[in-house]
Amino acid sequence: MSQIESVQVEISVLLGRSTLPMQQLLRMGRGAVIALDARENDEVWILANNHPVARGEIQINEDRIAISVTRAANVYDFIAGG
Repeated sequence: MSQIESVQVEISVLLGRSTLPMQQLLRMGRGAVIALDARENDEVWILANNHPVARGEIQINEDRIAISVTRAANVYDFIAGG
């Protein structure tokens, strides 16, 4: 079991997208907020080491945001931007 515990996996979630001009991005400081196109119950990508492994759904409960896994990822949809 110690070999499995030593493997590091970075999990990330692609919550949404936003398009910003480079000039606006460079003017942003610490604590700046970028509005995304995602809402509660939207489907998101779950990535392990930047590789799509699952799809999930955004869940908001009071001041906490969580992701529930809904299905396995289709890598071809991810590549196509779906």
